[in-house]
Amino acid sequence: MQQGPLPHSSTGLLVREITLVDVERLQAFFVENPDYFHIVHGCAPQPDEARDEIDDRLSEGWSFTRKWKIGYFDGTGALVAMVSIVSDLLAPGVWHMGLFMVASSLRGRGIARQLHRELEDWAAGMGARWLRLSVVFANVRAEGFWRACGYVEARTRDGIELGQLRHRVRIMIKPLSWNGSQRRVKPLGHELKSLSPVPWGIFDQSGEIP
Repeated sequence: MQQGPLPHSSTGLLVREITLVDVERLQAFFVENPDYFHIVHGCAPQPDEARDEIDDRLSEGWSFTRKWKIGYFDGTGALVAMVSIVSDLLAPGVWHMGLFMVASSLRGRGIARQLHRELEDWAAGMGARWLRLSVVFANVRAEGFWRACGYVEARTRDGIELGQLRHRVRIMIKPLSWNGSQRRVKPLGHELKSLSPVPWGIFDQSGEIP
């Protein structure tokens, strides 16, 4: 496993990378927090869900610098939050946030927002220029959370198969240098316009970030 700096957390949780050593903890976390899987996959987490998450691979030809599976552990050693992040996905400064999950027992305490703020600061300090993610239309709670965190819709994709379901997916972005004007991110859009394939698609037909 590559070593490197990880996000600081002011929540009191221990932050470290998740590896195959943690597969049982991660599987237990998924089983105890199944809402995401029912909404997105249409079923409970599968027996190999944790191993597949740890071992996941990007599509062939997609360039990137580093992948992280970051876990947040409480004082008992239980996993209570995790995030998957890929840096420099297809272009320098483009960081993609995959699965971001916080235990349902921590909802309503502001912990998810705090963890995200710390992830954002960490990514910016590591060279991220903007963050991107995808959220299925059916996951209304998640969409509301990401909008509250400052993400905006870039475009949508239809017919995305995840588990047993077919979804319409919303691609959302957050420029880390945003000062209230979306024009700040358009130069980066022009840089990415020439790249193909772009995962999930982030441009409209004109090649601009909406």
